[in-house]
Amino acid sequence: MRRSILRADPAGNITLFVLDPVPRADRIAAAVRLMALPGMEAEQVGFRCPPLFGGAGRVEMAGGEFCGNAARAFGMLLARELGGLSQVQVEISGCSHPVTVEVDEAQGAARAEMPLPRSVRPASADGCSGTLVDLTGIAHFVVEGVPPSLDFFRNAESLFSQLSGLEAYGVIFLDPSSGTMTPLVKVPSAGTLVWEGSCGSGSLAAAIAQSQHIADGAFAQSYLQPSGVIQAAVTRRNGAAVSAWIGGPVTLDSPITVEL
Repeated sequence: MRRSILRADPAGNITLFVLDPVPRADRIAAAVRLMALPGMEAEQVGFRCPPLFGGAGRVEMAGGEFCGNAARAFGMLLARELGGLSQVQVEISGCSHPVTVEVDEAQGAARAEMPLPRSVRPASADGCSGTLVDLTGIAHFVVEGVPPSLDFFRNAESLFSQLSGLEAYGVIFLDPSSGTMTPLVKVPSAGTLVWEGSCGSGSLAAAIAQSQHIADGAFAQSYLQPSGVIQAAVTRRNGAAVSAWIGGPVTLDSPITVEL
């Protein structure tokens, strides 16, 4: 079957959007083939679907997970299709309501409203302490000063078995000395474990972890990642996060047709 796809680059987190319908049962196999396409350097695949909650459009990731970067990029695509809107409501897998995406075409950037955490708690793995942030559907273990490694991820992986309903999870390695963030994310149903160029939900998890000392007010941080920079912002009231956003650059290629 031939399908139209579009390559998006939200801060280096290369995402392929399949614009034509693909049955849910065929999506994992299609995503595997698309991620293997030479020259694409894709880290994830999303499938355009009819909206369920009144949004301007809907995208479902191959593993059914939530992805902030995919929401930003898909929001820019919808904004262009709808005549250059500066704001659209985007539906995305792993989230039970539309999220607001604000688009700045002049700057080539978009920022997305993010779901608030279901839980935030201290945790430890391999003798290292960090913060386990459950964003519902996707969770991240945020650690500082730990060298990025697959072995550490494996040792930390049991933390996620304590959380229900996860479609994806990752370890976010923060290096305070260099100001860098390195995300390693697994989507079990898709069979992927990827050192991502950037991670939107991981950036939010890092901001939530690093803003825990704030009782009231806003916390904003730019996270330099292997392939790009994402800005994450959290507003707190009485110590709890009440709103959260991520933003950064987005580029969209022209659609092409491929054989799936």
